[in-house]
Amino acid sequence: MGTETRPDGVRLQKVLAQAGVASRRAAEELIAAGRVTVDGEVVKEMGRRVDPATAVVHVDGSRIVLGDDMVYLALNKPRGILSTMSDDQGRPCVGDLLVERGMTQEEFTGGNRPRLFHVGRLDQETEGLLLLTNDGELGHRLMHPSFEVEKTYLAEVHGQVPRDLGRRMREGIELEDGPVAVRSFKIVDSHAGRSMVEVVIHEGRKHVVRRLMDEVGYPVQRLVRTAVGGVKLGNQRAGRFRPLNHAEVGSLYESVGL
Repeated sequence: MGTETRPDGVRLQKVLAQAGVASRRAAEELIAAGRVTVDGEVVKEMGRRVDPATAVVHVDGSRIVLGDDMVYLALNKPRGILSTMSDDQGRPCVGDLLVERGMTQEEFTGGNRPRLFHVGRLDQETEGLLLLTNDGELGHRLMHPSFEVEKTYLAEVHGQVPRDLGRRMREGIELEDGPVAVRSFKIVDSHAGRSMVEVVIHEGRKHVVRRLMDEVGYPVQRLVRTAVGGVKLGNQRAGRFRPLNHAEVGSLYESVGL
């Protein structure tokens, strides 16, 4: 129904403006330039009305989130925080950070919109990027191994890592639950008996980066996830949340075929 002119729909330029893509005037220019698609078809006419609840809209190939009840957050998870929304033993967790930032428990457990949840996990001692959303379809696909969404980690290890370790890691390392091959591996820094390496992997197995580095003889001393797909941690402070921008959400949708 999204590509039909619907008398009960909303004008496309207004939908784009409400989604924060651009002003209504700038949205009209995007449409006129053929940079907007609705349900896979390029739309150039200004009178097009769509249903924001069902239309799939892309601008310059990036999916635009239209529903105002959808939440997409990036958290820089500190060390020592559990990747859970609550903990019955009273240990510090992601839900506590949300409350500290002013979100009520009703807001992140549902209320009038879908429940907020974390996309995958970081173990208690691992820091870095953790995504939170209430978009169930996107979250499910990001966590499903068949979509092979890349995650990037920085690992600090003892010792000087040999140059040929990257080749070994890309070819595959045998773990107790099967072989694992990384997408890329590079030495970022090495001095004073320590090395910093970057590992890009699409595996979602538990503690997989730590287990890989243990297996090759370089146990991890500190581990930080710096990216999930096209979303990067950047200089975001530990313990802080930020909303994903339209390009970031669009990149996540693209990575899982939505």
